[in-house]
Amino acid sequence: MLKGTKLYSIFTGTCPVCQNESMYTSHNLYNPSKTQEMNERCSHCDTKYKIEPSFFYGSMYVSYGVGVAIAIATFVLGYYVLDLSRWNIFIAITLISIITLPMVIRVSRNIWINIFMDYDKTKDKKR
Repeated sequence: MLKGTKLYSIFTGTCPVCQNESMYTSHNLYNPSKTQEMNERCSHCDTKYKIEPSFFYGSMYVSYGVGVAIAIATFVLGYYVLDLSRWNIFIAITLISIITLPMVIRVSRNIWINIFMDYDKTKDKKR
């Protein structure tokens, strides 16, 4: 349903150009040695993921925004919905930030690369 949109590529971690293959070598987010390990190119459309050396340093800025959004959502949920104390909200934000760290890293990389690359319908049907 969403295939062909940037949201599809961001949430699935697929190639931003053809959206047929995962950019990552491992689907396990919680393997610390493999969380950031990416394929060099898409085997379907031959898109090179690392456009230039240190390309994904820019995703650190995106990860800050994503992390802050998660912290604010946790605060709003804890304070207004669950009526938790400030101390409990602090603990909840800390724990959720630690638990979601691998997801934030990958989603930030996905957002960053999708800023610079667009879906190409012709490359989707290549094979």
